[in-house]
Amino acid sequence: MELIGVVIIVVGFALKFDTIAIVLCAGIATGIATKMDLLGILTFLGEAFVDTRYMSLFLLTLGVIGILERNGLRETSARLIGGIQRATSGKVLSIYVFARMVFSALSLMVQGHIQFVRPLIYPMARGASELKEKEEEKLKGLCNANDNYGNFFGQNLFIASPGVLLIVGTLQEAGIRVDPYSIAMASAPIAFFALCYALLQNYLFDQRVKQ
Repeated sequence: MELIGVVIIVVGFALKFDTIAIVLCAGIATGIATKMDLLGILTFLGEAFVDTRYMSLFLLTLGVIGILERNGLRETSARLIGGIQRATSGKVLSIYVFARMVFSALSLMVQGHIQFVRPLIYPMARGASELKEKEEEKLKGLCNANDNYGNFFGQNLFIASPGVLLIVGTLQEAGIRVDPYSIAMASAPIAFFALCYALLQNYLFDQRVKQ
């Protein structure tokens, strides 16, 4: 009976009920199944919310981005890039992926798709070239791909990044003696090839647009 909460969550999501209602029902049902009193259940839920409330702070950034976009952030960034001669979508993205990888290697977090790519990088890349409708969709995917290349492969160059520490911990548990510095050094060639791949991909996109 203690797993009744899992069943409620699975059924609730399968029937596409309200997410918050599903979680609350699952929590209350689990509490009743484990013979907790109602006050104890509410206290537990309240403490859990307070302890993890910082996780909802990212929602504030969505509101700020929405306000900025409504007041012309995307149009301004597109107009700014459009005024630079010889700027192309591929060149804009190449500069971005290089900067993203460097920042990640220094553990300077430039936020990802929602907070940075959508309101800034995509409009700048879009404003740098004359695109057809089909090419605009490809450009959206390319913008997100460049963000992933820079973040994913760049962060392992920082010796104290969570990814590096996870690799070190996993290998040491398996009896393989490694240190964070050796993992970061081993990640360097992979990051280099990922950067080259991204630059090539951006260059080919520019060539396709010219045709």
